[in-house]
Amino acid sequence: MTVLNEVRERVGTASPSSTLRYVPLVALLTDIGLVAASVVLAVLGRKQLSLFTSAADISSHLTFVGPLLVLGWVVVVYLAGGYRADVFGAGTDEYKRVFNASIVTAGLLGVACYLAKFQLSRGFFLLAFAVGIPLLLLGRWASRQTLHRARRAGRLQQGVVIAGTAPHIDEIANVLRRESWLGYRIIGAITPVHDDREETPAGIPVLGDTTDVTALVMKTEADVIFFAGGSIGTGAAMRQAVWDLEQHRVQVVVAPSVTDISNQRIKVRPVGGLPLMHVDPPTWSHASRLGKRVFDVVGSLSLLVLLSPVFVAVAAVIRLHDGGPVLFKHNRVGRHGGSFECLKFRTMCTDAEDRIKALQVEHGQQALLFKLKDDPRITRPGRTLRRFSIDELPQLLNVLLGDMSLVGPRPQVPAEVELYDSAMSRRLHVRPGVTGLWQVSGRSDLSAEEAVRLDLYYVDNWSMLQDLSILAKTLRAVVSRQGAY
Repeated sequence: MTVLNEVRERVGTASPSSTLRYVPLVALLTDIGLVAASVVLAVLGRKQLSLFTSAADISSHLTFVGPLLVLGWVVVVYLAGGYRADVFGAGTDEYKRVFNASIVTAGLLGVACYLAKFQLSRGFFLLAFAVGIPLLLLGRWASRQTLHRARRAGRLQQGVVIAGTAPHIDEIANVLRRESWLGYRIIGAITPVHDDREETPAGIPVLGDTTDVTALVMKTEADVIFFAGGSIGTGAAMRQAVWDLEQHRVQVVVAPSVTDISNQRIKVRPVGGLPLMHVDPPTWSHASRLGKRVFDVVGSLSLLVLLSPVFVAVAAVIRLHDGGPVLFKHNRVGRHGGSFECLKFRTMCTDAEDRIKALQVEHGQQALLFKLKDDPRITRPGRTLRRFSIDELPQLLNVLLGDMSLVGPRPQVPAEVELYDSAMSRRLHVRPGVTGLWQVSGRSDLSAEEAVRLDLYYVDNWSMLQDLSILAKTLRAVVSRQGAY
């Protein structure tokens, strides 16, 4: 039995769930319902709030302007590409299209009422869009979360074949496996003619060589083909492959050897028919600007005031437990390699530092990101504090003093920093954070390599929007207690 037949027998020949083709339709129907609800709420709210002092009956707006607004709003979203199949599931493009279309709808409605001299209630107008825009964005977010959950459970997936050299194939496969919410099910690989292996080092079965890509993809009934590095030698051959595959409705994705770079830094500009990818410089220098520092000071000061009762209660519990110090001060490496005293509520026994070497030897772990799931040094109240990340709260004082930031890579001890290679040292370009990308992505359940990868992604692709997103996700990570120990 050939490798191709074995693969077909293992994964089956079924096409992706037919439900996928209905995702845009579901989004359309959801948007219609949410816009209609916002119109009704605007009418009811206008009556109750009596905005702009007028209490006139505007129920006629619901029978005339209402249906027109619902239809026009959805049409503008459609024209803006808000129901294209490729915008669902990942990225911010979907939200941008919906938001921009909503703003355009508001502008068009205002201009139309002015030109037609139609006396549209200003209160109704403001309420309709003040309620409708957040509702639409929330609906898209909820739909995306549902789609991601289905994909992680193995549903609504697309079969994928990856073409290229074995190292490039494995690199793409590792990303697709790690990000299961993307919904790609790897069927197999297609390698160059000179490569006669039966599977890649990562265990991806090789279906054949690149001399007949289209036939191999058709036999596996794949939905998507990824062209990675070394897949096809010339531009003309690639163009011919795209022409052949388009006849069979196979989606073609070109995967360059560029990973862990945010879409905000990538621009594709065609020059003479050649699509050139431009990668903007890393944004770590932006993370040191005044705006982020002001945000840190205001945020940390507000949280310190708000959480002051928690500080008092935790300090009392720790002190009463064993009579030891309340705070644990540890030397950590900060921005540009400078050292500072990182503050935490003490969660371990008083001789914890003296026992760390023996534990490293016992469990066979290196100093880099050393952490035990069942650390015997943790005290009884310390386990509760760690589970809910309460022990990290004193680091708000470090943020206020300028040693740390609210969001950034995790602060590490000098012994860990000494093990850094040239890539890992990039983490020192920014202030370490109380929370960060690794905390909201699994925390201690992540491997050391994965934690470092996330920190480097944060440093190279920093943005204030990403900081706000991480802070919002931190609360969910703390409540779920995933990876906290």
